[in-house]
Amino acid sequence: MLDLDFVRENTEKIKTALGNRGDKIDIDTLLDFDEQRRKLIHESEQLRSQLNTASKKVAELKKAKKNADELIAQNRELADKIKQFETERASLDSRIKDILLYIPNVPADDVPVGRTENDNSPVKSWGKPREFAFKPLAHWDIARIHGLVDFDRAAKISGNNFALYIGDGARLERALINFMLELHQTKHGYTEVLPPFLVNRKAMIGTGQLPKFEEDAYRCEVTDQFLIPTAEVPVTNIHADEIIPGEELPIRYTAYSGCFRLEAGSYGKETRGLLRVHQFNKVELVKFVRPETSCDEHETLLADAEEVLQLLGLPYRVVTLCTGEMGFTAAKCYDIEVWAPGVERWLEVSSCSNFQDFQARRANIRFKDKGSKPQFVHTLNGSGTALPRVVIALLEHYQNEDGTVSIPEPLRPFMRGQKVLGGQG
Repeated sequence: MLDLDFVRENTEKIKTALGNRGDKIDIDTLLDFDEQRRKLIHESEQLRSQLNTASKKVAELKKAKKNADELIAQNRELADKIKQFETERASLDSRIKDILLYIPNVPADDVPVGRTENDNSPVKSWGKPREFAFKPLAHWDIARIHGLVDFDRAAKISGNNFALYIGDGARLERALINFMLELHQTKHGYTEVLPPFLVNRKAMIGTGQLPKFEEDAYRCEVTDQFLIPTAEVPVTNIHADEIIPGEELPIRYTAYSGCFRLEAGSYGKETRGLLRVHQFNKVELVKFVRPETSCDEHETLLADAEEVLQLLGLPYRVVTLCTGEMGFTAAKCYDIEVWAPGVERWLEVSSCSNFQDFQARRANIRFKDKGSKPQFVHTLNGSGTALPRVVIALLEHYQNEDGTVSIPEPLRPFMRGQKVLGGQG
């Protein structure tokens, strides 16, 4: 959430940022509410001063045993007027907050301006797409041939766009999760957490999923809790309403979780196989850092996610998202896209975002150095990585002409030494 003072002092910058993002928020109405609120505060303070003076006068009259009835009646009117102003102020506070919750973050100065993926800015690439001596199969055919994923039975159990991993498919999924968690803990210095998969409304507001994106969330009406769309939500809220001692920063967490998304806005998009599912597994990276270090921490976050793909030997590219493609909460975001030869597409497997103090302000996460006032931390988040599309790329990239699929060497210790899927191992 943006600071109201910042909006007031940078009105044109905010309007330009909204235009670059393609959002329409009535900033003028927000500022009008703010002006009314400040006027009420000023008038309330004046009335309180009058009431205090008059109350002292009543005490003096009573002490002198003089009649104070008229002054007491006037004081009651002043008190009622103050109460009325406070009610009006509370209403304006609520309206102001409602608008602020819908205003997206301001893009960093080096974010490219644009509306579509064609306006994203290439950063780098790693590896080369494999050249095949045969026509590579799509992952859904590989999964069917080897019995790795049963989409039909998943649909019978849960509905369309769910996956039932079986045998080597389930083992591969678990191996990838363990491989990533071990890498991020032992080499990159993250602390592993295993968070709840259900969170309350306050947590979803804190990280920016609500109120704007409630239609994409799975909600339990009985408890008003939500299945998490990403571990970013519970992990970021670990420190909600806390003041972190400055010497403890940076804090880095990694977490496995299931992720649940209605994908209400995905109509018309490719949903075959594992390309777009309602439930999937992901390993997440979350950082709490000092404002002056967040840009550097963003680059190391990206590098940590990239190393997953490098060790797996999967070709990928990195792009900086333009203003129109960037998420609601991000000030800057890198997407990592892996090449999937069977479907002949670049698939996003990680978004690495710097939110600056946007989430921290919503969730009230601050830090304090000795002798200084508390200030908001900067939060960062990245997928390290999301599994469905990594599985897609892995099955399609490592398929062999005899129908088997080679298992990358770093995964073999997590799969009992197994070297191929669909063979004798």
